[in-house]
Amino acid sequence: MKFIALLFSLVMLTFSPYRQKIETLKMKQESNDHLTFTSGYAEVNGLRMYYEIYGEGKPIVLVHGGGSTIQTNFEKLIPLLAKNRKVIAVELQAHGRTSDRNAELTFEQDADDVATFLKNLNIKKADFFGFSNGGTTCLQLAIRHPKLINKLILGSALAKRNGVPNWFWDFMAQARLDNMPEPLKKGYKAVAANENGLQNMHDKDARRMVNFKDIPDEQLKSIQSPTLIIIGDKDVITPEHAINLHHLISNSSLAIIPGGHGEYIGEITTIKPNFKESDLVVPMIEKFLNETSH
Repeated sequence: MKFIALLFSLVMLTFSPYRQKIETLKMKQESNDHLTFTSGYAEVNGLRMYYEIYGEGKPIVLVHGGGSTIQTNFEKLIPLLAKNRKVIAVELQAHGRTSDRNAELTFEQDADDVATFLKNLNIKKADFFGFSNGGTTCLQLAIRHPKLINKLILGSALAKRNGVPNWFWDFMAQARLDNMPEPLKKGYKAVAANENGLQNMHDKDARRMVNFKDIPDEQLKSIQSPTLIIIGDKDVITPEHAINLHHLISNSSLAIIPGGHGEYIGEITTIKPNFKESDLVVPMIEKFLNETSH
């Protein structure tokens, strides 16, 4: 069952007019490593969306995967990225501290929510890093809101149903909260206003995956932003899928890193006793973000 639970983490990893506003909490908070950040909520398309902002400089937006929070996906990554740039991390519909709406989850809606949130912050262009389901959301951002994207980093993103082994879809059809990895459950309960939302988040994430449809080739080919595609060599996302995505996105690079789904960013379910920050792909990310176009 531990194996099945881990597999779940590998993926769980209608816009309507609405008066928008940013409600920033008027306080600074400090994490365990003394990294200061601002946190707040934004009214976004009917959601009360939670966000955190770290550091100064060019903005990079972090978009988490299914079943996750800012911390369960990016806690190890944020302090390193925030040394050189402004890191903006959000929690999407029904995840972590963000509210839910009476609608199923879709990657398209998540993308529209992130775009609206950034408009509220008066951010016209940013770099993006999306992990797992967050990578798929970032693909939709690049398709639906291309002017927002400066550079795009796709961590273990899924664009086609054949991008994962066939057993994956049978597993998702039978997904149960009991099989969700404990670190993700604890991560949700540690921050959510309502612990009872865990079942709701799980079920909506599972249904979204069961109903997942391929992103058409022509939409993927329309992405013009410089793109870095990253997967692990033991990822649930297949190398063939990553290579195909690399071929479809003309201005893209591909990196296959030793390790599992999210191990290259220190995702919470992958942390081992011998974890070292030097094992993360931050230098690769920084090099990609700092490269100038010719």
